[in-house]
Amino acid sequence: MKRLLAFGIWLFCLEQGYSQEAFNFYFGKEIPLNSLLGGKNISSSQPVKWINVNTHKNTWEVRGELLVDFGDPVGVVRTEKQYENFILHVEWKHLTPGGNSGVFAWSDGKAQDGSPYPSGVEIQMLDSQWVILNKRNGLYPPVAYVHGEMWGVGNVKTKPDNPRGNRSKSIENRAVGTGKWNTYDVVCIDGVIKLSVNGKFVNGISHATTKRGYLCLESEGGEIHFRNFQLIELPPGVTYPEQGVPVLNP
Repeated sequence: MKRLLAFGIWLFCLEQGYSQEAFNFYFGKEIPLNSLLGGKNISSSQPVKWINVNTHKNTWEVRGELLVDFGDPVGVVRTEKQYENFILHVEWKHLTPGGNSGVFAWSDGKAQDGSPYPSGVEIQMLDSQWVILNKRNGLYPPVAYVHGEMWGVGNVKTKPDNPRGNRSKSIENRAVGTGKWNTYDVVCIDGVIKLSVNGKFVNGISHATTKRGYLCLESEGGEIHFRNFQLIELPPGVTYPEQGVPVLNP
């Protein structure tokens, strides 16, 4: 029901022309691998530039090292550059009970036809209150699948480590509640993604049909905060053109 409502909000915003608004901002940092291995100071890190895809300038607010995502309209922003093999560290907390958001890896960085979401692999950030607010046939959904689920969106296909249909669910519930910080460490190498939630690896996918693309942050109806967004780009692998996505204009 909430996703349907969010989709309705997106359609309204699309009619208002929000998807055409050009803006960008800087949040997070990319840390060179050689600076870490060489014991150098990470002051050589570079800020990560984000480009609007189909949201509004007022959807996002950078407050020092914090990024506030107000959730309206539904859509995404993308990184300026593409990534293939990398490690991502990010902390997040929902301000809205049952709030939904996520980060897309290996994305094409553009909304699909008839949808506010891009193709890619979604790594979900869903507040733990969602299960309490969304009974189905009188039963609460399993808590372990609400956070850290991963699956291919659009034309991207994946093989789940812990199947729930075509999705892969976390095998242990480690997310904390509304208003509390969660930590994701995401390792993406050669079509394989492994996810650590609050200090323990609990989910993964493999055989992603796309393994080079943009990162996207998602706005989906509720306020969420991000902090300590850090990227470490790893050496590339053998990736064929059909396993990547087209380069978009800045």
